[in-house]
This record gives sequence, C-alpha cells and structure tokens, in this order.
Amino acid sequence: MNDSSWGAPPTAGHRRPPDQGAAPAGPAYDEHPAQQTRPMPIVPDGPAGGGDQDDHRGAARPGGPLFRDEIPQEPMAAPMPPPPKKRAGRDLRAAIGVGVGLGAVVVASLFIVKAVFVGVVAVAVVVGLWELTSRLDEKKGIKAPLVPLAVGGAAMVVAGYASGAEGAWVAMALTALAVLVWRMTAPPEGYLRDVTAGVFAAFYVPFLATFVALMLTADDGARRVLMFLVLTVVSDTGAYAVGWRFGKHKLAPRISPGKTREGLIGAVAFAMAAGALCMQFLIDDGVWWQGLLIGLAVAASATLGDLGESMIKRDLGIKDMGTLLPGHGGIMDRLDSLLPTAPVVWLLLVLFVGSG
Repeated sequence: MNDSSWGAPPTAGHRRPPDQGAAPAGPAYDEHPAQQTRPMPIVPDGPAGGGDQDDHRGAARPGGPLFRDEIPQEPMAAPMPPPPKKRAGRDLRAAIGVGVGLGAVVVASLFIVKAVFVGVVAVAVVVGLWELTSRLDEKKGIKAPLVPLAVGGAAMVVAGYASGAEGAWVAMALTALAVLVWRMTAPPEGYLRDVTAGVFAAFYVPFLATFVALMLTADDGARRVLMFLVLTVVSDTGAYAVGWRFGKHKLAPRISPGKTREGLIGAVAFAMAAGALCMQFLIDDGVWWQGLLIGLAVAASATLGDLGESMIKRDLGIKDMGTLLPGHGGIMDRLDSLLPTAPVVWLLLVLFVGSG
C-alpha cells in the first residue's frame, strides 16, 4: 500500500465542501453532531477506473471530511530462486562407506592369506551371476541355469589360482558343457536362447575374474592385484569427479547419458598418474613409463566395461543390476569396470615384468 496519497489535493470529480465554520443553532445540528465529521463514503470505480476506495478508518478533522486515496500497486514479483546446486547422481556417503568397507576386506584378505582372497573373488562371482541371471529372467524371460554357472564359476577362479591359465580354460569349457546339459531338463522352447545367455554369463563374469587369480600367482602377486584394483578405482573416481565438475560433452549419450568426454580425460589423467607411481614403487622391476601405458589401457578398458554393462542394463530397462550395496547398486555394478580390466592388466604386466 502506498501511503504518499495521504493529504493529497482532492482529485478531479470530487468537490471538497467549503469550510462550514461554527454550526448554526438548531435541533438538527444539536441532535446529530456526528454527521458533521463522518466521511462521505466513496464508491470504488470499476476495473478501468483509478478512483478512491472507501476508508472507514479516517479520523474526524475540523473543516470537512478527509479522504484517503489508495492507489493500487502491481504485485511484487517473487524473487527468482537460486539455481539448484549440481548434485551427484548417487548417495556419496553410502557409496564411500561401502567402498571403504569393501576395500578393507579385500586388502586384509589379499595380504594376510591369499587363499582367503581367492574365496572373496569366488563369492563375488557367484553373487554377480545370481544378479545377472535374475535380471535376465525378470526382464526378458531368459532362464540361464544358475546352478551350473555358480558351481563352474567358483571352480574357474580356484582352478586359475591353482593351475594357471590352463586350469581356467578347462574349467570354462566344462562350465559351458554343464550349462548345455542342465538346460536339457526343461522343455525345448527357448533352449538356444537360454544356453547362449548361460555361456555368455560364464565368460563375462567368472572367466574374466579368473585373471585376478592369475595375477595373484606371481611372487609379487598381492601387489599386482592391488595395483589393478587401485588403477581401476582411480580411473572411475577421476572420470566421476572431472565429469561431474566440468562435463559438458556427452561421450555416448544413447548408452550412458551421464558419461562425458571430459570425464574420460579425467579417467586417463588419474589412471596414468597412479599407474606411474604404482609401477615404480609396487611392482618388482617395474618402470614408471610402463605404468603410464598401463594406466592409459586401464582407463580405456574400464570405460568400455562400464559402457558394456550400461548397454545390458539399457536392453533390460533397469538402472542397477541389484541393491545389495547401498550407494553403488549391486555387485555387478561394481564389477563392470573391473572384469574387462583384469585381463588387460595381467597381460601388460606379463609383457613388462614377466609372469613370475
């Protein structure tokens, strides 16, 4: 409300009564003195007018009524809210807590008893197979047999650690054969579809994980596995941090809309720096420039692995493979970049420093 109109000259169309002076004697004035000071009501104009509005709060003043002009004002525009802060796409506290817990379990088992670490890998493989086959069944009706996959997958990891690459290949072949035979107990409809998915699952999860067990067989195997884990985690962290802060150009929008080219650059830079340090100080006979190449390869394989699982999830119409790990999703959502990176790191380490 604008109070500046108080005491303004009367507007056009309204005459102010002349000064009455002393009221004349007579019964009419003596009996109703209040009529002298009561302001005359003003009928407000219509929407198109700008006339005064009645104000019943006007005080009596000598010399005539006092009118209050109320000029309507435009409503004040609401202040624009500040732009929302850019938020991460997941619960960082839960993700960090779960990540630290998993890391503690892995490192403790890795450097205390190698066989315990092999068991941790086998458990992760079985849970990952369960998540993958469950989503295939729920979303596509594909019934990849879980029992032969779980038994064969765990055997694959153990055989790789105990007998090397030959043992891993034999276990892979036997697992595929078990999938073919196990599916014969069900009706023939969808047989080819189901066994194809089963063989794919056997290769994708346990066979690729077997290369972690192969790295562990070297004399400095625990440090090789630690380097593999550190580089993969650092690559993912660099991609996430740089992409979240600076990402503008999409890397593969139809596959994973959240990934950016800037994030890929961050993954490469972080992984190469970590690779140089790890190769120089962790690996026997390692040289820093070899770590640069390994870091570059890890960034590429981890990104491709992440995109590969994103393709599977897009095809299935899901966001995460599971809900076992708060802030991360399922086990497969953490293995997606680790699985394809394991054979890459194993091969480059064999080429640079040997298998011993």
